[in-house]
Amino acid sequence: MSDTPSDSRRRRVHEMWVAGTEERDWVAGATDEGAQEMLPSDLDPAADIQSGVAVIDDFVEEVPVDPEERQFINMGPQHPSTHGVLRLHLELEAETIRRVKPIIGYLHTGMEKTGESLTYMQGSTNVTRMDYLSPLFNELAFSLAVESLLGVQPPPRADAIRVLMTELNRVASHLLWVATQGMDIGALSMMLYGWREREKVLAFFEKTTGLRMNHNYIRPGGVAADLPDGWEDDVEVILDEVPKAVGEYEDLLNENPIFLDRTVGVGVIRPEECDAYGITGPIARGSGIDWDLRKVFPYCGIDRYEFDVPIAVHGDVYDRYIVRIAEIRESLRIVKQVLETMPPGDYRVEDRKVTPPPRKRIDESMEALIHHFKLFTEGFKVPDGEVYRAVEGPRGELGVYLVSKGGARPWRIHVRAPSFAAVQALPVMMTDSLIADIISTLASIDPVLGDVDR
Repeated sequence: MSDTPSDSRRRRVHEMWVAGTEERDWVAGATDEGAQEMLPSDLDPAADIQSGVAVIDDFVEEVPVDPEERQFINMGPQHPSTHGVLRLHLELEAETIRRVKPIIGYLHTGMEKTGESLTYMQGSTNVTRMDYLSPLFNELAFSLAVESLLGVQPPPRADAIRVLMTELNRVASHLLWVATQGMDIGALSMMLYGWREREKVLAFFEKTTGLRMNHNYIRPGGVAADLPDGWEDDVEVILDEVPKAVGEYEDLLNENPIFLDRTVGVGVIRPEECDAYGITGPIARGSGIDWDLRKVFPYCGIDRYEFDVPIAVHGDVYDRYIVRIAEIRESLRIVKQVLETMPPGDYRVEDRKVTPPPRKRIDESMEALIHHFKLFTEGFKVPDGEVYRAVEGPRGELGVYLVSKGGARPWRIHVRAPSFAAVQALPVMMTDSLIADIISTLASIDPVLGDVDR
């Protein structure tokens, strides 16, 4: 039986592989991703970025090592402390890291392209799964972009509910971070305590949206449903118990000598490096950059509430911890104000071109049933245009860029993900540090690989 074209190609690839170097060069050039191994120092464009970075450590004596004794190792992509499917290619000189290459692409979810085949009504179900630890922020950024194209403004109650839910989501995300960060560097009790408080927030989310994560709750025009009866009591419990627990975290960690040794002066990134890499959120604020979209480009009326933006100065793992702990308290401060000032009224815009009729009307009116059916099968049409809307997520600026050509589906969708920027800056934070600092530095940027490999 004659060979198929694919069989011939496989045989040719095998012959070239046996030939040695020529095959490896051919495969590297034939793949879309390019070479996955660390490039030679003289050919690596990142080498200049990583040169000149020095970490001063009083406990480590720099001993010259023969270049031939340098070794390359992989961390991941299945390592539990990579917080997702991330591979780090490391060049080591004894126990010192000389070069780092983050390698992504193992998830290859294609969510942005998938979003172009979904209606705007379905869009929130897609974006909510990108950063699965802060799904409500994804839904909010997408909904704000669609509303900008539509020219609709949600009612005040919808805005207040959005602020309430997203700030609680920020608290839940930071609680998970402090839990996993503690576990990654040896404070095992933190894994229990952080998850314990996060459960209180997720229980409220489940009561409100029906789900603990990936809610599809914030939608273009408002939110899917009003807050449940008794929501005030649930929020009061969170406002009472979480701050007490956060105080216990600080008692455990702030002066703990082991925690300080693992975090102070580790994973440093300077303000100018944050600017160069597009770093935002707690990482940038931990380096002294006073930038928070809730202040500079407020959304959902969040400028009506009083809160401060925590800033640190050293740009290390410890300062990023301090900033996130302070942000938990500031978010709870916003939540308390929302609780006290929740406006009455509708929880979604009363525009029948965008909003389905109330469920009760479906049982009473054939027109309402037809309207409901068409909205959920065909979707609503959005005028031509393009827009970028961003929100301050737990990991930094989370933005959605949409292009519409007048149909019920976006022509193009792109998400500006904060985790992507943070991962690409890892070489700056890790170069010339110790192997023992890899996990601490990586955990401190709080990456979500679903946010990176969209």
